[in-house]
Amino acid sequence: MNGLKRFKSSEAAARQLRRDTIMMIERSKTSHIGSCLSMADILAVLYRDVLNLDARDPKWVQRDIYLQSKGHAAAILYACLARVGYIDPVELARFCQDGASLGGHVTTHGAPGVELSVGSLGHALPVGAGWALGMKRKGKTRRVFVVLSDGECDEGSNWEAALFAGHHGLDNLSAIVDCNGIQSFGSVEEVMRLEPFVQKWRDFGWQAVELNGHDHAALRQALECRTEGGKPLCIIARTVKGRGVSSMENALLWHYRSPSKDDADAALIELGGASCETDLWTR
Repeated sequence: MNGLKRFKSSEAAARQLRRDTIMMIERSKTSHIGSCLSMADILAVLYRDVLNLDARDPKWVQRDIYLQSKGHAAAILYACLARVGYIDPVELARFCQDGASLGGHVTTHGAPGVELSVGSLGHALPVGAGWALGMKRKGKTRRVFVVLSDGECDEGSNWEAALFAGHHGLDNLSAIVDCNGIQSFGSVEEVMRLEPFVQKWRDFGWQAVELNGHDHAALRQALECRTEGGKPLCIIARTVKGRGVSSMENALLWHYRSPSKDDADAALIELGGASCETDLWTR
């Protein structure tokens, strides 16, 4: 059984994913915690309620495909896959440490359930578009979902893929853009303005919707949507970087900063959990 379905709601699952991620990043002394926290709700809804998958078989031939283009937010994807049942939870405690199987960016090595290794941004949407085209030509009903960051949309490869998907009518492809408004060295508005963002996707032949990326009902409704007129779907999910931890919300600092044990303990308590003294993955 998909372990995320044991949570009474997707909101509860998202809180747990945030707690898992904070512990992983504190233990490994790594970064990108803000990027992970902003997308927790998207992952919880996708993996608990939307994706067609078999928790016993990561390579099930009828599975939907999930690709995470924002590869620096690896920790929360690994936490999600462990909760689903693909990854041994023990590996979460060794995240990004010497000899560990789970590295700091999303990789297929040692991570069942990961479909594509990503490092540099702008790679997964082109691959997802090709995957969706192949499925469509074979008459498959499976779907492809790709999560991108808004800062990543500076990359021209994404817009080439968007043009390709619109041209080929890939209505089995959904892109979810985690729009937390902050990238590596400043706000998205400062670094490379994207607006009018929704209209850009529509101009490329997509059905595009904008919503609160922390509203689970809205996310679920949009992700379950089947588009009309042969259009791929783009969900512009407006989120808060560092969501759920007041000291980290909307703070550029937490793109790269590693939380101290005190930072992590305070965050876990705010999220309704125990401090880092508790080994979450053996409970």
